Amino acid sequence: MTLKLFNTLGRKKQAFKPIKDKFVGLYTCGPTVYWYAHIGNLRSYVFADILKRILIYNGYKVKQVMNITDVGHLTSDADTGEDKMEKAATREHKSAWEVAKFYEKKFFEDTARLNIINPDIICRATDHIKEQIDLIKTLEKKQYTYIAADGVYFDTSKLKNYGTLAKLDIKGLKAGARIEIAEGKKNVTDFALWKFSPEGKKRDMEWDSPWGKGFPGWHIECSAMSMKYLGEHFDIHTGGIDHVPIHHTNEIAQSEAATGKKFVNYWLHGAFLQLKEGRMGKSEGNIILIDNLEQEGFDPLAYRYLVLTAHYRSSLVFSKEGLVSAQTALNRLREFVKRLRIVRGDVSNKSFSKLIIKIKGKFAKVIDDDLNLPRALAVIAEFEHETNRLLDKNKIGMLQAKQAMGLILDFDRVLGLNLAEVKEEKLPTELMKLIKEREQARKTKDWARSDEIRAELKAKGIVLEDRPDGTTGWKMVN
Repeated sequence: MTLKLFNTLGRKKQAFKPIKDKFVGLYTCGPTVYWYAHIGNLRSYVFADILKRILIYNGYKVKQVMNITDVGHLTSDADTGEDKMEKAATREHKSAWEVAKFYEKKFFEDTARLNIINPDIICRATDHIKEQIDLIKTLEKKQYTYIAADGVYFDTSKLKNYGTLAKLDIKGLKAGARIEIAEGKKNVTDFALWKFSPEGKKRDMEWDSPWGKGFPGWHIECSAMSMKYLGEHFDIHTGGIDHVPIHHTNEIAQSEAATGKKFVNYWLHGAFLQLKEGRMGKSEGNIILIDNLEQEGFDPLAYRYLVLTAHYRSSLVFSKEGLVSAQTALNRLREFVKRLRIVRGDVSNKSFSKLIIKIKGKFAKVIDDDLNLPRALAVIAEFEHETNRLLDKNKIGMLQAKQAMGLILDFDRVLGLNLAEVKEEKLPTELMKLIKEREQARKTKDWARSDEIRAELKAKGIVLEDRPDGTTGWKMVN
C-alpha cells in the first residue's frame, strides 16, 4: 500500500515519496513557552505524533525535530507589540528565562500524559542565535533584506512565488488586512528577521548582532534550526492551520531565498479544536488544560482518544459529552484487552484467522489514506465486536486470543493508547474463592448457591461471565 498525505502546498493528497529511501526528515512547529498549552494547542501535537507513528508503522526511520520558541514571538503577527516572553516575565515577576523554563517543563509533562513520543531533537531558539544571525547574513548578502526603524526585514517583493503555500493574493492585500505597515516597512507582507532592542530599555533576552543589539524574529528560528538538523531540503513540516498564511509562508520565503532550493516537500496542517461557542484561546479567557480534565476525573488518554475520533484536517468541537463518550470507548477497549488476557482453552476457529488478516489489511489501508484515524477506530470496533461475539460462544481459545491481543497491540503502535499497560486485574483471595465455589456449584447443578454467589459478587461491583466450557470470567463495574 502507498501512504498518501494531503499536502497543503498543492491542496491535494499525494503519494508520499521520501528524499532518502526509508528515511523521513520531519519538522514540527513547537510551542511558544510563555503560558500553558491548552487542549487545543495539544491537539496539534497529537496529530504530529500520529503522523510519526504511522511513518514508523510503515517501516520508515523518522528523525523528528521540534523547536521551542522562547524568544521573538511578538503579540502581533505584524511584527509589532511585545515579545510574549518578556510580557509573561512582567506578568509573573520572573525573568523571561525562568518563564520559558517553567512552561517548557509543563508542556512536556502534558505531552507525556498524552503519550506523545518526544521528538528526536528538541531545539530552543535561544540556543541557536548564531545560526539565525548566519542565515540573516546570507539573506543580506543575496540582497533580500533592508533596515527599517525597528529591525532587519525580509523584502518579499523580491520573490516571485511568495505566498504560494497560502495562495495569497499579494496585490489584493492592504495594510491592516493582514500585516500592518511599521515605520520604514516597504511591503505589507515583509517580515522581521531581527528586531532591535527598544532604546533605553534592557531586555532579559537580547544579543549583539551585525545590525545592533536585539533579538531574532519568530520565523527565522524555524528555518535556521530545521535546516541545521534536517538539511536545506527535507521531507515533512507540520503545524496548525493558523501557521499557513504567515509563519510557514515566511519560512518558505526566507529558506528558499537563502539556499535557492525547495525547502520542504510536504506541508501538513492540523485543524482547530473549538468549543461550541467558538474559538478556544487565552485572549478569549476560555482555555481548558489537561490539568482541568484530570481534576474532573478524566484520563488524559481519553482526550487523546477524542482527538483520534476526528480527522486531523477537520475541526473538532470539544464538549464534556464527547469526552465522556471517548472515556467510555477507551474503557471498553481496555476491558476487551483484559478479556483477551484471561481466555483459556484450546478451541480454534479457521474463520478467525482469516478475520485477523482482513482487519489488519483494512487498518493499514485507512491509516495510509491521509492518516484516517476515525476510520481506523471503526475497523478496530468491528474487530472487537466480532471477537467478543466469538468469545461469548466459546469459539476462540487461548492461542487465538493471544493473536487478537497481538493485533490490538500492533494497532496501538499507531493509536498510542498504552494498551500494553492494561493488566489482568487480580481479585482478593476471598473473592476468588467465591468464584471457584460458584464454578463447583455449577458443575454439581446447585443453581441456588450459584445464583446466590453471583448476586453477592455483583453487590461488590463484580459481574461474572459464564462460558460454555465451565470457566468463569469476570469484570469490575462502577
